[in-house]
Amino acid sequence: MRTIISDLIIQDHSFEIIGTASNGVDAVHKVMELKPDAVTLDVEMPIQNGLVALQSIMTDCPTPVIMLSSLTEEGRSETLSALEYGAFDFVCKPSPAGGTKDIHKVGEMLREKLHTAIASQERKRQLERLREQGERLKREYAAALSTEELVLRPPHQSGLKSRTDDGNKQRAKSPITSRAAAKLAAKEMQTQRSMEDTPIIGRTRAGKPVAPNANEELHPIHEERLDVTHLSASEFVGTANAANSTRFEQIVAIGTSTGGPRALKELLSALPKHIPAPILVVQHMPPNFTKSLAERLNNYSDIEVREAQHGDVLQTGVAYIAPGGMHMMVVRNAEGNYSIALSKGEPRNGHRPSVDSLFESLLPLKGLKRHIVLLTGMGSDGAKMMKRLADEGVTSTFVESEESCVVFGMPRAAIELGCVSQVIPLHQMAKSITHAMK
Repeated sequence: MRTIISDLIIQDHSFEIIGTASNGVDAVHKVMELKPDAVTLDVEMPIQNGLVALQSIMTDCPTPVIMLSSLTEEGRSETLSALEYGAFDFVCKPSPAGGTKDIHKVGEMLREKLHTAIASQERKRQLERLREQGERLKREYAAALSTEELVLRPPHQSGLKSRTDDGNKQRAKSPITSRAAAKLAAKEMQTQRSMEDTPIIGRTRAGKPVAPNANEELHPIHEERLDVTHLSASEFVGTANAANSTRFEQIVAIGTSTGGPRALKELLSALPKHIPAPILVVQHMPPNFTKSLAERLNNYSDIEVREAQHGDVLQTGVAYIAPGGMHMMVVRNAEGNYSIALSKGEPRNGHRPSVDSLFESLLPLKGLKRHIVLLTGMGSDGAKMMKRLADEGVTSTFVESEESCVVFGMPRAAIELGCVSQVIPLHQMAKSITHAMK
């Protein structure tokens, strides 16, 4: 399998394989020694399995890791654990029954995710450097102002009279700062401009540039912060409907991709049990994995989390995860209830399930207060339909901020379309959603 994976990677000549390992212990040693830009790690390895090796890598030498997963139930469970422990993403290992077509498809996915992982890591490093530089300049600027600022006092304060008294009064209104402080201020402005304008590229171990995906164009943006620290679950519960009711006036729809399992764990586990709305979730993930994901998320959450089934009648306090390989839509059934429709239609934006398919199904539901959310993920799935919903006047549109995203592609795409009401760090997202429902 190592030979197959290596051959698939080097089909892209911007990658160079600098080492391989036959077991988990060897893998950790190689990462510590060679410090690669990215690592592929098999879940199933002798001596030390991939999960243990991953935790060691994340602790001792954090590096983007793409997990190689089997389709067995145990393999799916371990892969989801790996994502919680910090793996960037995963691909399913080629199936012997799939032949060369399956191998080719796995290779394309693996190379794309390696490029994205490396570019994302480089982006985070540069943002951190720019933030540190900005903080340092602010400190220097403040110090310069406190020690070197010169202020002309009006003549009456010094006891002197001036033949140009009016001129002194005019000048006294405007303190004169030192050249050092002025230079620092100019330098700080230059740093802010560089944060806004500098394009970023990643580099492979071979030193060749890795161009980000067109949808991943990287540059910082302004983030709107919502002060939600005053909210509490008890305050929200007091105004909520009973859980598991089929009668509701609000609905939440969430789309996510790379980094989604961890983000969903943090978000859904923070929502109160009696939230007065159903929650619809599209996570880009292969068939069979979404059922395991829903079961894990259900264990962490006060709300109920389940994999959606065709015909499910929506209930408050329940999160429905779209099954892998199926589009999920919301429809009105014959009894007037809102229910789930699943479809094996063509992939949309390269995905099935597609976030755009879910969001589009909410367009006719104008009688509901619709809260639309995009979390971490590469690409732009969901952004186009978030824009259409925003143009029609949905209640709220949230995206996860860059600081907490694994990949900022999907949130950025929505921001660039001008349809986002609030950009929120992940740890504040649950409170922001409940705040919007009050």
